[in-house]
Amino acid sequence: MLPVVLMAMFMAGFDIWAVNVAAPSLQRDLHVSDAALQLIVGGYAFMYASGMVTGGRLGDLFGYRRMFMIGVVTFALASLLCGLAQSPGELVVARLVQGLTGAAMVPQVLALITATFPPVERPKALSWFGVTMGIGFVSGQILGGGLLSLNVAGLGWRAIFLVNVPVGILALIAAALLVPHAWAHRRPRLDPLGALGVSASLALALVPLTLGRDEGWPAWTWASLASSLPLLALTIAWERRLARRGGEPLLDLPLFSDRAFSAGLAVNFGLTFFFGSFMFVLTLLLQAGLGQEPFRAGVENLPLAATFTAMSILGPRLAARLGSRSITLGALIAALGALTLFLTGRHYGAHLTGWDLAPATALIGVGQGIALPSLISAVLAHIKPERAGAAAGILTTTQQFGIASGIAIVGAIFYAALGPALGGPSARPAFVHAMEVAMAVDAAILVVAALTTLLLPRARARLLELAAVAWLSGQVRRKAASAVASSAGACSAMWRPESMGRPVTLSAQPRHTAAGSP
Repeated sequence: MLPVVLMAMFMAGFDIWAVNVAAPSLQRDLHVSDAALQLIVGGYAFMYASGMVTGGRLGDLFGYRRMFMIGVVTFALASLLCGLAQSPGELVVARLVQGLTGAAMVPQVLALITATFPPVERPKALSWFGVTMGIGFVSGQILGGGLLSLNVAGLGWRAIFLVNVPVGILALIAAALLVPHAWAHRRPRLDPLGALGVSASLALALVPLTLGRDEGWPAWTWASLASSLPLLALTIAWERRLARRGGEPLLDLPLFSDRAFSAGLAVNFGLTFFFGSFMFVLTLLLQAGLGQEPFRAGVENLPLAATFTAMSILGPRLAARLGSRSITLGALIAALGALTLFLTGRHYGAHLTGWDLAPATALIGVGQGIALPSLISAVLAHIKPERAGAAAGILTTTQQFGIASGIAIVGAIFYAALGPALGGPSARPAFVHAMEVAMAVDAAILVVAALTTLLLPRARARLLELAAVAWLSGQVRRKAASAVASSAGACSAMWRPESMGRPVTLSAQPRHTAAGSP
């Protein structure tokens, strides 16, 4: 069963990062505007985040196997729509749908692993989950770049979407044969108004930030921005009312009274905000600015991947020594990496090459590899077990919104600094300058995140316990992570199972029946 569900997990991870590599090709072949490109890349993460907790609850209601198969089918169909898109508008809509279908599919992967593997085998299965997410990252960068460079059957960028169709068909057939039925012990209630309110309030802020510059900041952009906070306030009021009436709100508001949880969410948002914007800007710089082939641009991301892998393995030991201050250290090292990128651009200017960026990207990998695994432990360390599922759901949703926000906000700053110099001899220095501006903003964000970590309690004993668990469950990843697969784990810590929004750890032993049972 495990390879089947991880096959679907790979699809979702691959599509997050492969589109980054394809961004310049989309602009060239489909005449995608800057704003539409940000929606294509960041919109997937936004919709993925919007539906994650609701997707988990749907699995609890209708069965994990059933929702997994529905998710696989709809994800493959959405990928087909992406591959067949004939205009930027069609591709934007298809990507938004793809994000929602991913949110229906991915929570069931963790639910099925948790429900079907005995406790003694579960850590190994979960460690392979992390490996798969890492392989998806590197495959998105390298395999995605290879598909573009080879131009398979003349499909160009369409191949990175259409490859999901045969993979989805195989996953569906295998799931029907091998994946058992499993349900949660308790059937939760949905909160559609809460899900809609949170998503809409964030969309009202992100969409004008993405489209405003291209549209000349018309009145609707300002009206949208102004209405986002009132709508969010109304949504929170609704969540409180629902909780008082004995309902199950999407947001477990009492969690936010925990200082460690609230500060951890802010740091988590800052780190993923940086990472989403950094990868977006780096891809555009390497391909559109420096003229690299997609495959070469993907390979030049390996220093980032390798250092992230190493530090995600060593990070638990560091956390055991430093406690939550290891997160401060990681955020500051990542900030140093962003500053080094800025200084590298200043030093080389128009003569910058992709490998000149390697020292800076390696530093960023070190910082992110130290901070993110420890951060997840620190955020969840003080949460009561009965609320751990809700906390994990909020955590992973914050991560995805952070990625989408970073692409929207820093992407807008990048394009504003870039100006009209998109071709000819002025393109290279213009892209380098725009990267410098974006990295200066990102470095400031990371410094603020590092300062916010000082609000985290120094719970060394609890972090030591969590670090030991993380260390033991990471042994399979260490054994598997050789050559490219080792580099593949670079971003797996961002997607550790503890952060994937599913309350399966709170379920009693689920029911298992033969295929075909209701």
